[in-house]
Amino acid sequence: MTKPWHGVLVATALPLDESLAVDYDRYAEHVTWLAAHGCHGVTPNGSLGEYQTLTSTERARVVTTAVEAAPAGFTVMPGVAAYGAAEARGWAEQAAEAGCQAVMLLPPNAYRADERAVLAHYREVAKAGLPVVAYNNPIDTKIDLVPELLARLYQEGLIVGVKEFTGDVRRPYRIAELAPGLDVLCGADDVTLELAIAGAPGWIAGYPNALPESTVELWQAASSGDLAKALPLYRLLHPLLRWDSRTEFVQAIKLSMDIAGRYGGPCRQPRVPLTPEHEAAVRQATEHVLAGSGATERAPSGLTSSAGPRGTSRPSSAGGKTAN
Repeated sequence: MTKPWHGVLVATALPLDESLAVDYDRYAEHVTWLAAHGCHGVTPNGSLGEYQTLTSTERARVVTTAVEAAPAGFTVMPGVAAYGAAEARGWAEQAAEAGCQAVMLLPPNAYRADERAVLAHYREVAKAGLPVVAYNNPIDTKIDLVPELLARLYQEGLIVGVKEFTGDVRRPYRIAELAPGLDVLCGADDVTLELAIAGAPGWIAGYPNALPESTVELWQAASSGDLAKALPLYRLLHPLLRWDSRTEFVQAIKLSMDIAGRYGGPCRQPRVPLTPEHEAAVRQATEHVLAGSGATERAPSGLTSSAGPRGTSRPSSAGGKTAN
């Protein structure tokens, strides 16, 4: 049975205007556009959505905007990470009130919590009543949700899945042994093929923000075992997919969106624009994918945006709002 967190869920980039205010109209259009181009859901308020820089009002409105824009059957699974369990539970309750189907939750990320603290954190957020997909990102949180700990969380009924971002393609097999039934979702774009082959039922993805058609095509081929189709496409995409695991992933994905004719736009600090070298690398890789895919990913005329220097973006001067 397909569950709301299965398929390609896009960790959405958040459009900011030149004054760095959130453009909710653009964001709503982006959610609708992703659904129309084959994606199965969105995960707002993740790191790619710059949730750490949002006010409480902004963060709540991003969730309600996504829910209102989502067509029937399209998942909205927001990130509810916070420094404390009480705040994270509050965001999970807000997601439930907004009509979300599930939430994604990091372990405590204010300090290197021990196993008892991690368990207590997930127990508290589970009280909100929505299914919880854990997010394992020890690179940033310094807490590794190892297979043994995931098994404990699953056995207590606290989580239904995990977004696996370690890049260790051996993990899914160990997790399946210790916690059969726990959904291991691909959490890093550059191991998509490997985790799909391992049986991942879903991908919480970054690059569909810019290239939904080719990334969804990759996922469908890989998860169905069609390696003859998946492997060449993976090779084409991989120079871009690797940026999802780099420090500059938000700026890189937003720049690719601009190049593909969407609206990526600028980032809030502390993120700074890409260096000229990084911008050139992202631009070259994006143009290569667009050429290799027959440019089918480009937005229609009139929905383009103009990329500013070093990965910032400005609305097109062709009149009106640019689409995301």
